[in-house]
Amino acid sequence: MSSLIDSVNPWLVAIGLNTILLGLAWIAPKKLLTPAGLFHAWFLAILIWVTLGWQGYAVVMFYFLVGSGVTRIGMAQKEAEGIAEKRSGARGPENVWGSALTGALCALGVGIINSGFIVPSSQSLIPNPQSLLLLAYVASFSTKLADTTASEVGKAYGKSTFLITTLKPVPRGTEGAVSLEGTLAGIVASVAIAFVGWGVGLIDLLGVAWCVLAAFIATNLESVIGATLQSKYTWLTNEVVNIFNTLIGAIASVLLAWTWISIIK
Repeated sequence: MSSLIDSVNPWLVAIGLNTILLGLAWIAPKKLLTPAGLFHAWFLAILIWVTLGWQGYAVVMFYFLVGSGVTRIGMAQKEAEGIAEKRSGARGPENVWGSALTGALCALGVGIINSGFIVPSSQSLIPNPQSLLLLAYVASFSTKLADTTASEVGKAYGKSTFLITTLKPVPRGTEGAVSLEGTLAGIVASVAIAFVGWGVGLIDLLGVAWCVLAAFIATNLESVIGATLQSKYTWLTNEVVNIFNTLIGAIASVLLAWTWISIIK
């Protein structure tokens, strides 16, 4: 089945498949995306399919579906407390790119290498840049899903929430707050999506470990940013912080893999 899909022009498959999905999402009674968000997600999905095939598409779809699902956990309670995502969790363009810009750039890098525009040198200082970009791609979504899950589960079920910089108790939904329930849920989410990346062949089992570690590092650093800097700068919106979060996760995974390669050589 996969060989049949791979043999068809990827642009035709990507545009056709995602146009059908866009139409279904448009008429669905439960809106996961705003109208503008739908078209941005349509463009993103086409880019991912063309550059990474159905394998990369499976990862981003897993993130979107699970991330949308956990956002709705305890929605009524979170709305009553004023800590729910706006628009009842429906994603707009800013959410799409806040979550996926890093992954999209990684996918674009892989696409450029595969197209032959850039031919990696055997003498390059970067070992197997395509594999590292694929690792960074999966790690960026592992990071974002961990962050989303930790935040939403923490706001819904966190019994005790603490400010990450001081460990002092703070109300649920406070920027930079962490909880045991949310942290554990975030780790589980990062493991799940990393295994999806492994299952479709984008990363190996060691890559799963790098993705989970990178997601843990980046998610906690994102909480530090939320606790210390976000309230001080108006331009540091949640979407911008999300971009930094996924970028940190992607870079951390590459550094972990690169360090491991250097050690075993």
